[in-house]
Amino acid sequence: MAHRTPITLVDKPPKLKTINTKAHRMVDRAAYESELGKLQETVLHVQQAYWHTGRRAVIVFEGWDAAGKGGAIRRLTEKLDPRGAHVWPIAAPTKSEQGRHYLWRFWERLPEPGTFSIFDRSWYGRVLVERVEGFATKPEWRRAYDEINEFERLLTDDGARIVKLFLHLTPEEQLNRFKERMNNPYKRWKLTVEDLRNRDRRPDYEDAIDDMFAKTSTTYAPWMAIPADAKWYARVAVLRSVVKVLGEGVDISPPPVNPEVQRAAADLLGIEL
Repeated sequence: MAHRTPITLVDKPPKLKTINTKAHRMVDRAAYESELGKLQETVLHVQQAYWHTGRRAVIVFEGWDAAGKGGAIRRLTEKLDPRGAHVWPIAAPTKSEQGRHYLWRFWERLPEPGTFSIFDRSWYGRVLVERVEGFATKPEWRRAYDEINEFERLLTDDGARIVKLFLHLTPEEQLNRFKERMNNPYKRWKLTVEDLRNRDRRPDYEDAIDDMFAKTSTTYAPWMAIPADAKWYARVAVLRSVVKVLGEGVDISPPPVNPEVQRAAADLLGIEL
């Protein structure tokens, strides 16, 4: 019988109230840029290892509005080979997608062998915004926890690795960032009426997020909560998490030279190793 990973929840999933956002700060810009650069280089080596071995990775970003998901994704992908990484920004489903199972549109965005698929929001919308805003019925979003766990088990049993990151922002810092966006002509486009309305329903979203952590943080695809009040810290923490999950047990050293290429380089160009 083919191996099937058991659906097992982690013993201690994240909880919003236990995330200490104030304890994580980076004030030295030079130290931040140095560590960020080193981590970006390591992520590139991980990507190259996945490319050469045909491995696949799924990286999921969720978080509060203005928590810095876009900025973290930019730092994550800045030095990657664009041929091997695709960022999928997920918005409300289109009319054609609305008539299908909510997971359908994500199947088409899964990574090819050797590549990363990075989701800026994801299938977790079913148990977050769709739950809170009433776009999904209670039976629909309640059964989605099991559907999502099965979906992710299918992916991991098929060899993909999943990184799930939630960027947690305090309401005070979120308000500061909303003000910054309103006062910056180049950032106003980021702020929507929905963002403002969602803030009024924060207690409902907090309940939904804690339920999501408790019911979908599995041993094969656990949630990692990133304190995001400090942008520098959050960006570095995101890259650390990606390196930890995708690099575990993976040889990221360069592959040996292709003997055929080595011979051709010697014969045609006089290049000897």
